[in-house]
Amino acid sequence: MSETCGDTHCITCSDEGIPMRVLGSGSDGLASCVDGDGRWTRVAIDLVGPVEPGDHVLAHAGVALVRLDEEALVA
Repeated sequence: MSETCGDTHCITCSDEGIPMRVLGSGSDGLASCVDGDGRWTRVAIDLVGPVEPGDHVLAHAGVALVRLDEEALVA
């Protein structure tokens, strides 16, 4: 994962974070994202700031928690 996130589980509730690829974002603070199984959803990007199509984030409970770097994507 990234330096900010040691694994894919939320330390508060033990739910899994989901790696997602950003498809696009709007001025509403939400980004359209797709997971590895092709499921599409919108997530809040307040914690990670502006994102661009192709960026990768770790999402939990409809919120992008951290950006994922290339190393995290191949791990």
